[in-house]
Amino acid sequence: MQRRERTRHLIELGGLVQKAGLVDLTDDDRATLYGAMLELAAKARDDGDTLALWKRRGKRAFEAEGSEIP
Repeated sequence: MQRRERTRHLIELGGLVQKAGLVDLTDDDRATLYGAMLELAAKARDDGDTLALWKRRGKRAFEAEGSEIP
């Protein structure tokens, strides 16, 4: 059961990458996607306000789409 939940969680995260337009933007280049995510993580570690800003933007985007916030 845990494996199934983990798989579902990972699929949902991949869906967010797709939904954000990153797959098309990077032409599905996994090295570019990974590099971008590493850069985002470093920025979030260095600037405490970054996560709060991203959360607000994400919530607004979900609301605008009428999507449920996972």
